[in-house]
Amino acid sequence: MNTIAFIFARGGSKGLPRKNILSMGGKPLLAHAINSAMQVNDISEVFVSTDDDEIAKVAKDYNSKVINRPKELAQDESPEILSWKHAINYIHDKGYICDKFLSLPPTAPLRNSEDIQSCLDLLDDQADLVITITESQRSPFFNMVTLDDNDYVKLFATSDEKYSRRQDAPKNYDITTVAYVARPDYIMDAENLYDGRVKAVYVPRERAIDIDTELDFFIADAMYSRGKNNGSK
Repeated sequence: MNTIAFIFARGGSKGLPRKNILSMGGKPLLAHAINSAMQVNDISEVFVSTDDDEIAKVAKDYNSKVINRPKELAQDESPEILSWKHAINYIHDKGYICDKFLSLPPTAPLRNSEDIQSCLDLLDDQADLVITITESQRSPFFNMVTLDDNDYVKLFATSDEKYSRRQDAPKNYDITTVAYVARPDYIMDAENLYDGRVKAVYVPRERAIDIDTELDFFIADAMYSRGKNNGSK
Protein backbone atom coordinates (compact mmCIF):
# COMPACT_ATOMS: atom_id res chain seq x y z
CA MET A 1 0.00 0.00 0.00
CA ASN A 2 1.43 3.34 -1.07
CA THR A 3 0.74 6.12 1.42
CA ILE A 4 1.17 9.80 0.60
CA ALA A 5 1.03 12.49 3.28
CA PHE A 6 -0.49 15.88 2.54
CA ILE A 7 -0.17 19.03 4.61
CA PHE A 8 -2.67 21.74 3.77
CA ALA A 9 -1.33 25.14 4.80
CA ARG A 10 -2.88 28.27 3.39
CA GLY A 11 -1.45 31.72 3.90
CA GLY A 12 -4.50 33.42 5.39
CA SER A 13 -5.51 33.00 9.01
CA LYS A 14 -7.65 35.48 10.91
CA GLY A 15 -7.49 33.90 14.36
CA LEU A 16 -3.69 33.75 14.45
CA PRO A 17 -2.01 35.44 11.45
CA ARG A 18 0.64 33.36 9.64
CA LYS A 19 0.14 30.57 12.16
CA ASN A 20 1.35 27.80 9.84
CA ILE A 21 4.90 29.16 9.89
CA LEU A 22 5.08 30.43 13.47
CA SER A 23 8.23 29.16 15.17
CA MET A 24 7.96 26.51 17.87
CA GLY A 25 11.14 25.05 19.26
CA GLY A 26 13.15 26.76 16.52
CA LYS A 27 11.10 25.32 13.64
CA PRO A 28 7.95 26.53 11.87
CA LEU A 29 4.75 24.65 12.72
CA LEU A 30 4.72 23.43 9.13
CA ALA A 31 8.14 21.84 9.62
CA HIS A 32 6.90 19.86 12.62
CA ALA A 33 4.16 18.32 10.44
CA ILE A 34 6.63 17.52 7.65
CA ASN A 35 9.11 15.95 10.06
CA SER A 36 6.42 13.84 11.76
CA ALA A 37 5.37 12.46 8.37
CA MET A 38 8.94 11.63 7.42
CA GLN A 39 9.36 9.63 10.63
CA VAL A 40 6.70 7.12 9.50
CA ASN A 41 8.12 4.33 7.36
CA ASP A 42 4.83 3.65 5.56
CA ILE A 43 4.77 7.16 4.04
CA SER A 44 6.42 7.35 0.64
CA GLU A 45 5.98 11.05 -0.22
CA VAL A 46 5.11 14.30 1.56
CA PHE A 47 3.32 17.14 -0.21
CA VAL A 48 2.42 20.60 1.07
CA SER A 49 -0.58 22.21 -0.60
CA THR A 50 -0.47 25.99 -0.30
CA ASP A 51 -1.38 29.26 -1.96
CA ASP A 52 1.47 31.11 -0.25
CA ASP A 53 5.03 31.61 -1.56
CA GLU A 54 6.62 31.85 1.90
CA ILE A 55 4.94 28.64 3.04
CA ALA A 56 6.04 26.95 -0.18
CA LYS A 57 9.66 27.98 0.50
CA VAL A 58 9.50 26.55 4.05
CA ALA A 59 8.08 23.31 2.64
CA LYS A 60 10.94 22.99 0.17
CA ASP A 61 13.51 23.86 2.85
CA TYR A 62 12.27 20.84 4.80
CA ASN A 63 12.35 18.54 1.74
CA SER A 64 8.64 18.42 1.01
CA LYS A 65 7.17 18.65 -2.47
CA VAL A 66 4.76 21.53 -3.10
CA ILE A 67 1.30 21.69 -4.67
CA ASN A 68 0.28 25.17 -5.77
CA ARG A 69 -3.25 25.55 -4.47
CA PRO A 70 -5.62 27.89 -6.37
CA LYS A 71 -6.61 31.00 -4.44
CA GLU A 72 -10.29 30.06 -4.59
CA LEU A 73 -9.49 26.93 -2.55
CA ALA A 74 -7.63 28.90 0.13
CA GLN A 75 -10.31 31.24 1.43
CA ASP A 76 -11.84 31.22 4.92
CA GLU A 77 -15.05 29.74 3.52
CA SER A 78 -13.37 27.21 1.19
CA PRO A 79 -14.37 23.63 2.09
CA GLU A 80 -11.28 21.62 3.02
CA ILE A 81 -12.47 18.62 1.04
CA LEU A 82 -12.11 20.57 -2.21
CA SER A 83 -8.42 21.12 -1.47
CA TRP A 84 -8.11 17.39 -0.79
CA LYS A 85 -9.69 16.59 -4.15
CA HIS A 86 -7.40 19.09 -5.87
CA ALA A 87 -4.32 17.49 -4.30
CA ILE A 88 -5.39 14.00 -5.34
CA ASN A 89 -5.97 15.13 -8.93
CA TYR A 90 -2.55 16.82 -8.91
CA ILE A 91 -0.58 13.74 -7.85
CA HIS A 92 -2.53 11.51 -10.24
CA ASP A 93 -1.65 13.88 -13.10
CA LYS A 94 1.99 13.62 -12.03
CA GLY A 95 1.87 9.82 -12.13
CA TYR A 96 1.97 9.09 -8.40
CA ILE A 97 0.16 6.05 -7.03
CA CYS A 98 -1.69 6.69 -3.78
CA ASP A 99 -3.53 3.92 -1.95
CA LYS A 100 -3.87 5.80 1.34
CA PHE A 101 -4.38 9.53 1.67
CA LEU A 102 -3.08 11.09 4.90
CA SER A 103 -3.74 14.68 5.95
CA LEU A 104 -1.58 16.14 8.72
CA PRO A 105 -2.69 19.67 9.66
CA PRO A 106 0.29 21.79 10.76
CA THR A 107 -1.73 23.12 13.71
CA ALA A 108 -1.27 19.92 15.75
CA PRO A 109 2.51 19.93 16.36
CA LEU A 110 2.41 17.74 19.48
CA ARG A 111 1.39 14.57 17.61
CA ASN A 112 3.89 11.75 17.41
CA SER A 113 4.65 9.12 14.78
CA GLU A 114 2.77 6.44 16.74
CA ASP A 115 -0.44 8.50 16.49
CA ILE A 116 -0.02 8.66 12.72
CA GLN A 117 0.79 4.98 12.36
CA SER A 118 -2.25 4.01 14.45
CA CYS A 119 -4.48 5.92 12.03
CA LEU A 120 -2.89 4.30 8.99
CA ASP A 121 -3.28 0.84 10.53
CA LEU A 122 -6.97 1.39 11.34
CA LEU A 123 -8.00 2.12 7.77
CA ASP A 124 -9.32 -1.20 6.46
CA ASP A 125 -12.12 -2.57 4.29
CA GLN A 126 -14.61 -1.70 7.03
CA ALA A 127 -13.74 2.02 7.14
CA ASP A 128 -13.85 4.89 4.68
CA LEU A 129 -12.20 7.46 6.92
CA VAL A 130 -10.11 7.44 10.10
CA ILE A 131 -10.02 10.52 12.32
CA THR A 132 -8.50 11.27 15.70
CA ILE A 133 -10.46 12.09 18.84
CA THR A 134 -9.78 13.05 22.43
CA GLU A 135 -12.07 12.92 25.43
CA SER A 136 -14.14 16.08 25.77
CA GLN A 137 -13.84 18.02 29.00
CA ARG A 138 -17.40 19.32 28.73
CA SER A 139 -20.66 17.42 28.27
CA PRO A 140 -23.40 18.80 26.00
CA PHE A 141 -25.91 17.32 28.46
CA PHE A 142 -24.59 19.49 31.33
CA ASN A 143 -22.10 22.17 30.29
CA MET A 144 -23.10 23.38 26.84
CA VAL A 145 -26.05 25.65 26.10
CA THR A 146 -27.63 27.47 23.21
CA LEU A 147 -29.98 30.45 23.00
CA ASP A 148 -33.49 30.18 21.60
CA ASP A 149 -35.24 32.82 19.49
CA ASN A 150 -36.09 34.78 22.64
CA ASP A 151 -32.52 34.55 23.98
CA TYR A 152 -33.45 32.11 26.70
CA VAL A 153 -30.81 29.54 27.59
CA LYS A 154 -31.44 25.92 26.64
CA LEU A 155 -29.21 22.89 27.05
CA PHE A 156 -27.46 22.17 23.78
CA ALA A 157 -28.21 18.44 23.98
CA THR A 158 -31.31 16.87 25.47
CA SER A 159 -32.47 13.30 25.89
CA ASP A 160 -35.60 11.40 26.86
CA GLU A 161 -33.48 9.86 29.57
CA LYS A 162 -32.68 12.24 32.43
CA TYR A 163 -29.09 12.27 33.65
CA SER A 164 -28.41 13.51 37.15
CA ARG A 165 -24.66 12.92 37.01
CA ARG A 166 -22.26 13.65 34.19
CA GLN A 167 -20.66 10.22 34.47
CA ASP A 168 -24.03 8.64 33.64
CA ALA A 169 -24.42 10.58 30.38
CA PRO A 170 -23.11 9.20 27.07
CA LYS A 171 -19.38 9.76 26.77
CA ASN A 172 -18.51 12.38 24.18
CA TYR A 173 -15.31 13.25 22.36
CA ASP A 174 -13.72 16.18 20.58
CA ILE A 175 -12.48 15.71 17.02
CA THR A 176 -8.80 16.60 16.85
CA THR A 177 -6.63 17.63 13.92
CA VAL A 178 -3.84 15.14 14.62
CA ALA A 179 -4.46 13.09 11.45
CA TYR A 180 -7.04 12.07 8.85
CA VAL A 181 -6.67 8.94 6.71
CA ALA A 182 -8.84 7.82 3.81
CA ARG A 183 -8.68 6.11 0.47
CA PRO A 184 -8.44 8.62 -2.39
CA ASP A 185 -11.47 7.19 -4.22
CA TYR A 186 -13.65 7.80 -1.17
CA ILE A 187 -12.53 11.43 -0.97
CA MET A 188 -13.16 11.98 -4.67
CA ASP A 189 -16.70 10.58 -4.41
CA ALA A 190 -17.64 12.20 -1.09
CA GLU A 191 -19.58 15.43 -0.65
CA ASN A 192 -19.40 15.21 3.13
CA LEU A 193 -16.52 13.25 4.66
CA TYR A 194 -18.63 12.01 7.56
CA ASP A 195 -21.29 10.39 5.36
CA GLY A 196 -19.21 7.22 5.18
CA ARG A 197 -18.00 4.68 7.72
CA VAL A 198 -15.76 6.58 10.10
CA LYS A 199 -13.41 5.06 12.67
CA ALA A 200 -11.38 6.93 15.27
CA VAL A 201 -8.04 6.74 17.03
CA TYR A 202 -7.95 8.11 20.56
CA VAL A 203 -5.18 10.64 21.24
CA PRO A 204 -4.51 12.02 24.74
CA ARG A 205 -5.20 15.72 25.18
CA GLU A 206 -1.54 16.58 25.67
CA ARG A 207 -0.85 15.55 22.05
CA ALA A 208 -4.15 16.75 20.59
CA ILE A 209 -3.95 20.54 20.96
CA ASP A 210 -5.13 22.30 17.80
CA ILE A 211 -3.62 25.76 17.39
CA ASP A 212 -6.20 28.31 16.28
CA THR A 213 -5.60 31.24 18.65
CA GLU A 214 -2.70 32.93 20.41
CA LEU A 215 -3.68 31.15 23.64
CA ASP A 216 -3.59 27.76 21.87
CA PHE A 217 -0.12 28.55 20.60
CA PHE A 218 1.10 29.65 24.04
CA ILE A 219 -0.11 26.40 25.61
CA ALA A 220 1.28 24.18 22.83
CA ASP A 221 4.63 25.98 22.87
CA ALA A 222 4.91 25.53 26.65
CA MET A 223 4.04 21.84 26.40
CA TYR A 224 6.48 21.33 23.55
CA SER A 225 9.27 23.00 25.55
CA ARG A 226 8.47 20.89 28.60
CA GLY A 227 8.51 17.69 26.52
CA LYS A 228 11.80 18.66 24.91
CA ASN A 229 13.36 19.37 28.29
CA ASN A 230 12.12 16.01 29.51
CA GLY A 231 13.73 14.29 26.53
CA SER A 232 10.47 13.30 24.84
CA LYS A 233 10.99 15.50 21.79
